[in-house]
Formats: sequence, structure tokens, C-alpha cells
Amino acid sequence: MDVLPREAIRLGLPAGSKEDAILAAGRILEELGAVDIGYADAMLERERGMSTSVGEGFAIPHGTDESRELIHRTALSFAQFPAGVDWGEDRVYVCIGNAARDDAHLEILASLANILIEPDQASLLREATEPDVVLAVLAPALQEPPQEPKETSNPDSTPARAG
Repeated sequence: MDVLPREAIRLGLPAGSKEDAILAAGRILEELGAVDIGYADAMLERERGMSTSVGEGFAIPHGTDESRELIHRTALSFAQFPAGVDWGEDRVYVCIGNAARDDAHLEILASLANILIEPDQASLLREATEPDVVLAVLAPALQEPPQEPKETSNPDSTPARAG
């Protein structure tokens, strides 16, 4: 699953406000064709109801439930703002735009959260000057989860006890 293609990573962007930052992350998704025009505005609408800041200088904006019909495929965008953006409760340096029609993205987001809480990893992403650095750091979160074998119940599989 190529949810974060290299062309979805934009480094060194300016943003005067969190609205500018969210729209930048959303426009990347629109440019990729992952979502229809209007999804970036839905991301902004969602932010008005609940902050998407997750700490460590990151926000993960996404659209409203109603905007899922605008999504063609699960995708992420990575928009970095070296000067930072005032997010109210903290300062954000990276917006990871998120578009998903269903809950398939939840494992990716959980993996992403694990990466972002690591100070060294978070710092690398905030200060990256090359898309390859971003892809290398986020690679564990972007891997498709392995398919787990289905458990079968076999009563004969338990070892017999000597007695």
C-alpha cells in the first residue's frame, strides 16, 4: 500500500496560520488525485470542531465523516513547516494529512503515533531536508500489516500429560 508517495512529501513550506497548514496538507492529497477537490476544506471544517494536534510538533488533520465520499483511496500527505505554526495549544511543524474511506488507516495511524512519540524520530521528521529521510523514518508505519493466520481449534494439538 503506497499511502505516502514521495511526491506527497513537501518540505520547507511557509504557513501563516494553522488554516494555511491544513489547507496545504489537504491540497497535496487533492493534487495526488487521492481525493476530490473540496476535501481540504472538509479537513479545515473538522479542525474547527476538534484539534488534530498530537504533540511533539505534529498534527494529523483529516476530513469530516461526510467528506469520505470525496476520497478515492487511502493516502497521506506530509507538509513540513520549519518556522512552525501556532496551533493554539502548541506549535506544529509537520501536518500529516490523512484521507481514508474506511478504518483501514487506523493501524497506520497507530504505528505513526508510535514513531512520533520517539523524540529522535520526531526531530528527524521536523528537521528533514530530503523526502528520503521522511520515508525512511516513516517506513515502519507505512508497511502493510502482515496477514495473521487464522486460528484453528484442534483438540488433538495439546500434548498429553503423563499421569
